Amino acid sequence: MKASIVLLPGDGIGPEIIDQARRVLEKVGQTFGHEFNFESHLIGGIAIDKIGDPLPDSTLQACRKSDAILLGAVGGPKWDDPSAKTRPEAGLLRIRKELGLFANLRPIKMFDELADASPLRREIIEGTDILFLRELTGGIYFGPSERSGSGAEESASQAMVYTVGEVERIVRLAAEAARGRKNRLTSVDKANVLEPSRLWRQVAARVMAEEFSDVHYDVVLVDAMAMHLINRPSDFDVVVTGNMFGDILTDEASMLPGSLGMLPSASLGSDGPGLYEPIHGSAPDIAGHGIANPLATILAAAMLLRHSLSANAEADAIEAAVGEVLAAGLRTKDIARGGESIGTVAMADEVLKRIRS
Repeated sequence: MKASIVLLPGDGIGPEIIDQARRVLEKVGQTFGHEFNFESHLIGGIAIDKIGDPLPDSTLQACRKSDAILLGAVGGPKWDDPSAKTRPEAGLLRIRKELGLFANLRPIKMFDELADASPLRREIIEGTDILFLRELTGGIYFGPSERSGSGAEESASQAMVYTVGEVERIVRLAAEAARGRKNRLTSVDKANVLEPSRLWRQVAARVMAEEFSDVHYDVVLVDAMAMHLINRPSDFDVVVTGNMFGDILTDEASMLPGSLGMLPSASLGSDGPGLYEPIHGSAPDIAGHGIANPLATILAAAMLLRHSLSANAEADAIEAAVGEVLAAGLRTKDIARGGESIGTVAMADEVLKRIRS
């Protein structure tokens, strides 16, 4: 197999973790006889500094031509001025929209070896294995917005907008995913208050009844879901929700395994390249110190192999290697819980040693 992979290191620790994920993909290529061609391009704050645009046209065009995209992280305090003309996150929102990446897949899976790293008791989190599907290109993040007035009378608004088609396609994808797992799908909304959520609930119910009657389906309000993730996370299988709710809930759920540094994500569309990234941010406070956890990005590379290149055995090899590293007791600082830890490069080295066909 030959594949073209665009690397978007971005800001903060992004370049450090992308470097290690690239090494892992190169090792997979050598082990399984594949040829991966890599190109690196700018996105986020560094793109603003160098070009004045968080998503340069050259980056977007390279992404369109690629087979898959691996992203580090964007943003940081340097670019947080609310009055700035543009911000790093604008590049991330735009690339999702331009590439039609409407579905964000975030697996929240417990590694048994890290159960004691979680802030929750072992008996609560054991067996947790949730796949979140977050709608990514609609909702309040992309709705019409405005600011008006001045002084104490100044106001701001942003609309939450969803269409029937947007809800249908994400619910279908979630239901298909559920069929390949435990055959359970939970839809999360706020239909008791928000009109867009009432549309979401009606459309989702129709799709499930007409096309997926074999899938066990239920509905949970977003505030209740926030509580359930803390007291009974292992009860859920596949969860589908809108853009803002998914953003918040998956960050909450990310703490179940004890660290954002362990969780990958995939953003997929109907066709074209998928975009893969860790769910954590740019962590500028530790950038350059060599202590960032590369495992989420390495696991994102495994998702890239599985979902964009149909290389399931290769993805399994990466995930197995990560499991073996954790079973051996090796930890980066974020998951060491005060014990001994190793650095970014050393952790990747240990994963590389364990990749085999």
